[in-house]
Amino acid sequence: MKDISALKLYTRVARLGSFSAAARECGLSQSQASRIIADLEADLGTRLLSRTTRAVMLTEAGAEFLARVEPILVALDEAEQSVRQGGELRGLLRMSMPTSFGIRDVIPRLATFVVLHPSLRVELLLEDRRQDLVRDAVDVAIRLGRLVDSTATAKLIATIPRVVVASPAYLARHGAPATPDELAQHRIVGGTASAVPTAWLFQRDGQEQVIPLEPHFSTNENEGAIAAAVAGFGITSTSGWACRRELEEGSLVRLFADWKMVGIAVHAYFPMGPATRAAGRAAVDHLVAEFRRGGEAVSS
Repeated sequence: MKDISALKLYTRVARLGSFSAAARECGLSQSQASRIIADLEADLGTRLLSRTTRAVMLTEAGAEFLARVEPILVALDEAEQSVRQGGELRGLLRMSMPTSFGIRDVIPRLATFVVLHPSLRVELLLEDRRQDLVRDAVDVAIRLGRLVDSTATAKLIATIPRVVVASPAYLARHGAPATPDELAQHRIVGGTASAVPTAWLFQRDGQEQVIPLEPHFSTNENEGAIAAAVAGFGITSTSGWACRRELEEGSLVRLFADWKMVGIAVHAYFPMGPATRAAGRAAVDHLVAEFRRGGEAVSS
């Protein structure tokens, strides 16, 4: 059997479906990666990957081997971390999260974590679209809103407040709505932070009010929705954290302060389930503690 680096390379080729992409990740040339996998297959006496001019696909034996090898590699990583002096984390930690939340709220809170583990390399994939977490070798994915897959291994990090905001210029032109039901008379900016895309839910004095809305302008990134609101396109709803800077600067104004909106749950997904690497679990525990320290609502 070849060394551990060959097995790690194999898992990346299998997940990415590409020798060139896996080779780049591992700092190899494509020819080197191909030769290493060919040697691995020769040692095993079986074909693991089916190669065509268009794709690299797993054979039946390759899929079985991948399912057995990945947990072993995670276990080896765990064993190394468990005996490392001082508990210092090493290797690569890959995290995925929405752009705005990552830039404004996660990166600042990870600063002390990075200082504690200087030998750990951290890679953040900042995208509002949902990725193939296994294919992209993501250790932890942070997601806002309701759980899409209730069977997934996940941990609640925090529940963040939601607000409705607009720019002073927009309000000067169109007037400020006094109650949520007046939103139907205004231009709405839609973004990915909306837990209910077609309606906003308000609560006051034990009663709920659902306001159906159709955005006049929408974007697939929360930063875009905030920028559009600042530019005066209309009224938007987002997390209180995402627009904190704009509220402090006065480029956005909060509406309906006496109404409460349903908060946005922030979960950490673990694609590898119980086999998640120690670095991934440690990073999430660090974020939970940081949000709790800031007085935010988090899991118990």
